[in-house]
Amino acid sequence: MEPGAPWRDPRQGYLYGVGSAVQMPMQQRPDAAAAGGVLKRSLGEMERWQQQHRQVAVQQELYLRAVRQRTAVPSAGVSPLISADIAAVLGGAASQPMVLSGFSMGGALASPTSTLSSLTTVSRAEAMPLMQSQLQRQQVMAHGTARALAPPAAASDASILLELEKRLLGDDDEVEAAMSGTGSAVTGTGSEWEEQLNSITAAPPLPAATHPNNNNAAGMTRSPSNSSTSTASSSASCSPPTSASTSRQLLSEAAAAIADGNHETAATHLAALKRAANSRGEAEQRLVAMMVAALSYRIAQASSVLSQHLANLCGAEQRNGSQLLHDISPCFRLALHAANVAIVDSVGEHRAIHLVDFDVSAPQHAGLIKCLADRRVPGTSLKVTAVTDPTSPFSQSLTATLPVIGEKLQKLAERAGIAYRFKVVSCRATEIEALKLGCEAGEALAVNLAFAISHVPDESVSPANPRDEILRRVRALGPQVVTLVEQELNSNTAPLTTRFTDACTHYGAILESLDATIPRDSAERARAEAALAERAANAVGREGPDRLERCEVYGKWRARFGMAGFRPVALSPGIADQVLARHPPISPGFAVKADNGVLRLGWMGRVVTVASAWR
Repeated sequence: MEPGAPWRDPRQGYLYGVGSAVQMPMQQRPDAAAAGGVLKRSLGEMERWQQQHRQVAVQQELYLRAVRQRTAVPSAGVSPLISADIAAVLGGAASQPMVLSGFSMGGALASPTSTLSSLTTVSRAEAMPLMQSQLQRQQVMAHGTARALAPPAAASDASILLELEKRLLGDDDEVEAAMSGTGSAVTGTGSEWEEQLNSITAAPPLPAATHPNNNNAAGMTRSPSNSSTSTASSSASCSPPTSASTSRQLLSEAAAAIADGNHETAATHLAALKRAANSRGEAEQRLVAMMVAALSYRIAQASSVLSQHLANLCGAEQRNGSQLLHDISPCFRLALHAANVAIVDSVGEHRAIHLVDFDVSAPQHAGLIKCLADRRVPGTSLKVTAVTDPTSPFSQSLTATLPVIGEKLQKLAERAGIAYRFKVVSCRATEIEALKLGCEAGEALAVNLAFAISHVPDESVSPANPRDEILRRVRALGPQVVTLVEQELNSNTAPLTTRFTDACTHYGAILESLDATIPRDSAERARAEAALAERAANAVGREGPDRLERCEVYGKWRARFGMAGFRPVALSPGIADQVLARHPPISPGFAVKADNGVLRLGWMGRVVTVASAWR
């Protein structure tokens, strides 16, 4: 390039004249030489251009200093671009709203289509060297002009700039909180700083940035890594949530804080949520109350609180409440009936039937007696062996209620014309065998594992892996059928945040379905929901051996049964119609669907329980 010839910056498309600090798009320079010659302007015009664009350079410098590296922009709000009358702050004449260029530090205004996405991802450490190098180049170019530039009111501008720099570059909590959430990029604190920035008018906000690591489920998102600084959390901790989405978001933030070990932040969130929760309100309010209690158990330090929780979970009242829930909710009741249909189909016309059950449910057994009576096979007998594990914390309450259940079922079977025998066998998983259970030749053997196997520890809790041991031992009995009914919930090995998100969706669907089934002020519903809340508290709030609620999704059960030597037995093609025909009409929100040989039952698109059969 020849000396004095103009040159074009490939990044901006600006024409730079030798000895001038002024930069202007070529299409805006009508007096430029056709061949790209030296810009021809008078000295007065040059001074006016320089004075005007010196103010723009100051504005750009301030904006770049305000840019910080952020891990994510919360979806609840995005800081808008500040397109403002900065000249009013600096005491100069009003200027047009500006959109800053990513590279030019002292040049003309960029076009409105210029993007700021590069600025929002550039850290302060990266932006400062760039700014300094551009200013140095501008100073070198300025020395070549005919007159030195001296901006008016330099002393006043300098003091304001010092204050701006202090506020923008400071790492105090107030500025950090202001820049991390919603609203403008900088929030004042009631001082002169606030008065100066009141004249700034915000440009339209940018689209919400999506964090690549967000795990979204039913409107809940995990917060960025520094969850305590999000605006949604900080504002909600001061006042109760005002909507369901806000409550779900704050619940998610509390769970994330607990997962990060920040119990103080979690406690603050939970305190705000308690003011919005209502255990007798709408389904969403009930869910918030349930999940707040679950997370509160998680951060509880007193051993007496933890001991009382485990005692409640394994007590008689909890068992009675769970049985009531299974009888009230169509998602549970119809799934248990599907298991009965599978048992009756497998025994065919056998007269002597032996049912081994690891968690006897009075409503299910009453339904089974009726199904067997409907076969009208003369001389039908039903022998029930209830298995209890002396090492299980649930055994005490189960053993206490079994005699009463046996007596009631005995009377029901007599009225149905079925010979009935009921006995209880206490044995560990390794002791399960045909002789101990009283299995006899000529009887049709069925094993019921409905809602039982999820309470048995697996390899993640005990090296002995009683869960898989029971399956192998049951397989060795050679039953005609093994029925499984479980909640479609991953509360076994999933990490806390994933487990909590799934639990919110799962228990939320159950609570909503109860609204369509039974009145809110019903005493039965209160007992059933209390039992449900204890389950949620244990599934979310406890770890290791103290977590007794260890449900798995059907895909994992299928893998476990396959490794134990079972093969699936497809439920009858009309299983959905059969279970619906035996029960009163249910709300349209419920779904009962036969899918690949299993029956899935749910509410509003969420699968709650799955019934399956194996051999």
